[in-house]
Amino acid sequence: MPLQEILYWISSQFLILKNILFFLAPAIPMTIKLTLVSFTFALFLGFLVGIARLSKNKLIKSLSKIYIDMIRGIPLLVQIFFIYFGLGKVLNLDRFLAGVIAIGVCYSAYLAEIIRAGIQAIHRGQYQAALSLGMTPYQTMRYVILPQSFRIIIPPVANEFIASLKDSSLVSIIGLRELTRAGREYYSQYFVDFHTWLVVGIIYLAMTLSLSRLVSFLEKKYKVHGYGIQH
Repeated sequence: MPLQEILYWISSQFLILKNILFFLAPAIPMTIKLTLVSFTFALFLGFLVGIARLSKNKLIKSLSKIYIDMIRGIPLLVQIFFIYFGLGKVLNLDRFLAGVIAIGVCYSAYLAEIIRAGIQAIHRGQYQAALSLGMTPYQTMRYVILPQSFRIIIPPVANEFIASLKDSSLVSIIGLRELTRAGREYYSQYFVDFHTWLVVGIIYLAMTLSLSRLVSFLEKKYKVHGYGIQH
């Protein structure tokens, strides 16, 4: 093949990739927004459930465990369908809100266990020492246990955030125009499959790799001495 034809073919491929990128770019903010909002909701709900798992009240502890086991046992895609096509019809939920609730509820179960484990990782002696100094159980948890626990759980929580970013693509199935949905739209219009999903994959990869670097930085910055893997 002549060099001129090779150069023409390469330039045409780059032009296709550029057109796809420009088409997908407006959908990227929706992917980021969906991930941020749903994960914030997951953190809030997961914290409540995680604290409930440590409750001395047997009923509360049992209900929180049932919640975690039930949510973790149902695939996220099924939860999206149930919330949008089931509860969504009753509560009149739009696609974005249904996606936020589905992802938030799903990841809250995993975050609850991470938060519970983080709190239990703090030696019991610190809790007893704080009480002996006159601190209330609430003050002990607020000023002694939780600050250390949060630093311990930063890596696993951040990893769940990265996973939720990738799983946000499942919301495309109910018609929300995020990155994956935009990719499907471009493919359906121009029937360019390889290039389309290559660009979609590269965008997701760029976002997840950036977050992975951030996780590594935060892990080193906020690491609690004596906990975790020693480097």
